[in-house]
Amino acid sequence: MKDKEKFAFYCYLVASVSFFISATINFFSKETKYLTVTHICLGTSFLCLASTHKKDKDKN
Repeated sequence: MKDKEKFAFYCYLVASVSFFISATINFFSKETKYLTVTHICLGTSFLCLASTHKKDKDKN
């Protein structure tokens, strides 16, 4: 993979981990508990994007 592709892959992973951490924090907060499900969905979406981004570039 090229440098730009690696950078994008790692950005997707960092975004995914950030959303999972945010979901964990929001789960224990009374005021923003409703955001937990949204952040878990966003975290899994970015994890899937990272996975498919790497697979697409490995085939080429």
